[in-house]
Amino acid sequence: MNESRRHFLQYATAATAFGYAVLRDDAIERVRAAVDNAGDKSADALAANEDFWFQVQEAYDVDRSLINLNNGGVAPAPRTVLAAMQRHIAFTNHVPPRHLWTVLDPQVETVRASLARHFGCDPEEIAITRNASESLEICLYGIDLKAGDEVLSTSHDYPRMLNSLKQRTQRDGIVLKTFDIPTPPTDESELVELFRRNITPKTRIILLCHITNLTGQIFPVKMIMGLARAHGIEVVVDGAHAFAHFPYRHADLDCDFYGTSLHKWLSAPIGTGFLYVRKSKIKDLWPLMAPPDPKADDIRKFEEIGTHPTAPRLAIAEALTFYEAIGPERKAERLRYLRNRWAKRLSGQKGVQLFTSLDSRQSCGIGTIGIEGIDPGKLSAHLFQKHRIIVTPITHDTFRGIRVTPNTYSTLAEVDTFCEAMEKVIDKGLPD
Repeated sequence: MNESRRHFLQYATAATAFGYAVLRDDAIERVRAAVDNAGDKSADALAANEDFWFQVQEAYDVDRSLINLNNGGVAPAPRTVLAAMQRHIAFTNHVPPRHLWTVLDPQVETVRASLARHFGCDPEEIAITRNASESLEICLYGIDLKAGDEVLSTSHDYPRMLNSLKQRTQRDGIVLKTFDIPTPPTDESELVELFRRNITPKTRIILLCHITNLTGQIFPVKMIMGLARAHGIEVVVDGAHAFAHFPYRHADLDCDFYGTSLHKWLSAPIGTGFLYVRKSKIKDLWPLMAPPDPKADDIRKFEEIGTHPTAPRLAIAEALTFYEAIGPERKAERLRYLRNRWAKRLSGQKGVQLFTSLDSRQSCGIGTIGIEGIDPGKLSAHLFQKHRIIVTPITHDTFRGIRVTPNTYSTLAEVDTFCEAMEKVIDKGLPD
């Protein structure tokens, strides 16, 4: 009997004995109880404790007939988060012009304060957006540039952000300059040195990933910030995959502009994110949609996008509560444990290349792996069609593989099933 089923049966038996339904809605209380029962065990020790993580797994209502290893794209929300959003949507629908604008919209300020507390900044520096793309485009389109000014980034940044800059090259005559990075680099200093080499007297902005979507490489943001400030360069940090993935605070980054999505690793409702702008930078940053005063120093000017639902934004608070119940360090160590379980098993095998460093300073839950001679798109299609496993094909000019991103609700049996499916391909190749 596998571990996941054994733990399920143990819990089901206990629940029946006490007259409870197995799939209860008290997810946060159960996770908190599991944390209390864990006592003073370290996050590292709890990473492999299946009894503890079973309580987290049961907080999600997911389809176990599929193995979802693409949580880096968009992740499911726990039942408590989904219920909160549905509750707010229903309330809005009773009397939309009053309930939306008069009752619910003011409550967004509580969510703003909670996000600021987690990020470690003033609430007046947090705009609640729909995703990282919106947050980052506010910055990339909102910072004044003139023809000939250079924006520096790596070829590993998110295509939409690079495409936004390419549009500015066509419209405004700016110059986009990118460079490749090793997969993986030896250490953090190698990344800093690459930025140092590529800065020119015309560099005005650096678009910097906190963690890349391609391989899960974590960049030393604070070190690169120091380099940029010494040259008078603005830095826009792409944190799409970072928030609630691994623990950090604004002080660890010391950045002026930061955009992230909350429907990835925080498991907040789809279509939620935030933009951080240092207070002194707000006035001179142009919003995407014009408010009454586009040069105001009010962070809310970046939220002027017309009528949109308040329910997803309010449900962010429930996602933060769930994240707090697990604990940032515990979650990060569990994600690394799941990543290492498949990466260490597969990476030593013939023809296999791991494009992600296993150094905890350089990565967390995301890993990208390739098999020599196997097309990532065909491998991804095979894994889904044959094994109902969802991964992400990655095709880059310098490497090709599949990105694998389990989440805290993922089971060891699901990770091991992925390994077994991959080993068959490693051994025999893809079927004709």
